[in-house]
Amino acid sequence: MKMILRLMLVALVVVVAAPSHAAEPWHVHQCEILDDTTEDHILEGAAKWLKAAKAMKGGESLEMYVFFPVAAEMGASDFRVLLRASSFQEWGTFWDGYHGSPAAKIDDENNVMADCPDSWLFEGMKIK
Repeated sequence: MKMILRLMLVALVVVVAAPSHAAEPWHVHQCEILDDTTEDHILEGAAKWLKAAKAMKGGESLEMYVFFPVAAEMGASDFRVLLRASSFQEWGTFWDGYHGSPAAKIDDENNVMADCPDSWLFEGMKIK
């Protein structure tokens, strides 16, 4: 009887805990291209930044997407950047080590290509 109760408790914990860990942090930046910068320059800078970010603790599984509009009014924004981590714990570890990191230094280099004054941190959940 004790074994059945333990199995039921474990099953209940798995069912209740899984949704709380299923959310992914999505950090979205709204950006404007500066001067003579091209989309290719933006993509090269993003790839360089992502390589440095993936070398950091907590950044190993980061994914980055850059969105350029095809047929839409974006207001003062020329493109958006989405950075996705697999968990909020991973994101927190990455963000705690960000100041002074190689990725932060690349941010300084990329600031001459684009201005990204607005960003949001979302809790993203995949619908199956």
